[in-house]
Amino acid sequence: MKKITIAIDGFSSCGKSTMAKDLAKEIGYIYIDSGAMYRTVTLYCLQNGLFDKENNIDTDRLEQEMDRIHISFKFNKETGRPDTYLNGTRVEDQIRGMEVSSRVSPVSAIPFVREALVRQQQAMGNEKGIVMDGRDIGTTVFPNAELKIFVTASPEIRAQRRFDELKAKGEEPVFDEILENVKQRDYIDQNREVSPLRKAEDAITLDNSNMTIAEQKKWLYEQYLKAASL
Repeated sequence: MKKITIAIDGFSSCGKSTMAKDLAKEIGYIYIDSGAMYRTVTLYCLQNGLFDKENNIDTDRLEQEMDRIHISFKFNKETGRPDTYLNGTRVEDQIRGMEVSSRVSPVSAIPFVREALVRQQQAMGNEKGIVMDGRDIGTTVFPNAELKIFVTASPEIRAQRRFDELKAKGEEPVFDEILENVKQRDYIDQNREVSPLRKAEDAITLDNSNMTIAEQKKWLYEQYLKAASL
């Protein structure tokens, strides 16, 4: 079975990361969460006062400080999955909250941010044998990936998944706010100037609105077997 590159793209809160992490673990590949990288840049902006009261970003300052933002992933033995680190500090939990979620799309739409992180992502994938998920993996980061998946689900179902996830963490989310955030992120992701969210021509669509996690895992593994056997 040859080593391949697997690109999983799609809308926010579709379960892309869970699918990608589980597949990478099952087949012994390296998993890279590109979305976590954009979330980490957003967290850096929050921690360092780069948002004003209207949530506008100080892009001049951010561009000057991009070289100070070092993102890495370390395997967590307890969860069996990688955690995200910002300049050596674990930030996996902080980057998943609504404070970051509500601001990540504008940050990820900044051209110099995307260019910097795409370069990092491409360098990570030089040796193949990786699974990466995000918004532009199959179209921009790895246009020659042997397997491309595009994941979608209705906004309401995605908002409910996000609501349940935050509740499980002990937070008190408001469903309508999450639904509005999901719709706003969809619009920004699809209409940004650089690397907008779109399905690659050779990607396979997966609508997982009514699928269990077990059904998704089985489907994705079957697609991997087909692609790796060619």
